[in-house]
Amino acid sequence: MPTAPTHEHYSASLPHIDTWVFDLDNTLYHPKHRLFDQIDAKMGAFIADKFDCDLVEARRIQKDYFHRHGTTLAGLMQDHDVEPDHFLDFVHDIMFDNLEAEPGLREALAALPGRRLIFTNADAPYATRVLDRLGVADLFTGIHDIRATGYVPKPADAPYQSLVDAFAITPARAIFFEDMARNLVPAHKLGFTTVWVDNGSESGDRDHEPAYVDHHIDDLVPFLQGVVASFSPSS
Repeated sequence: MPTAPTHEHYSASLPHIDTWVFDLDNTLYHPKHRLFDQIDAKMGAFIADKFDCDLVEARRIQKDYFHRHGTTLAGLMQDHDVEPDHFLDFVHDIMFDNLEAEPGLREALAALPGRRLIFTNADAPYATRVLDRLGVADLFTGIHDIRATGYVPKPADAPYQSLVDAFAITPARAIFFEDMARNLVPAHKLGFTTVWVDNGSESGDRDHEPAYVDHHIDDLVPFLQGVVASFSPSS
């Protein structure tokens, strides 16, 4: 079992960081908004139609691919030559009515020194809609999405190196926030500081390796607020 997140790191001092990299879904917003539930249902519908099966079997296929390949799409592409853009357009055609920014998110992000980037297994158009809904799109320098990685998803090593190359990141001066513990391992190996946002997202603790988690938290905004506070001379 993973260790429980603590609040001691909410006052973490990170003066060396100049690049702040965030996963998108269930990291920048809390799973309680249930946005990914809609995507999950759309993936099930796509698979049920593709394989002419019921939704129970579709979910089994979907989760098997997710756990073995990093994303459902990666498995469908490898085993069935599914056209990725068609899949991405279909599963991301969802409603955003339930998505709201956490209080303090924009203020905390805006106060971080240096660049802010999104690193996601989703695609950039969808990520932009999420960021717009959260009211923070203008705060991010770039989005490194599944198309930018050649449709190779986290936690494979290649997407992390392509992120570093695309944005000329010095890993020792970068930090990566992610709700899926297994996705932190390659970042840590490259030299990133890593933060596991352990907020109850599905399979978030799967393949959790504590040695690759520098900060284990359960709430993003208080952590960022603590970091920002550490920059103040009076803190």
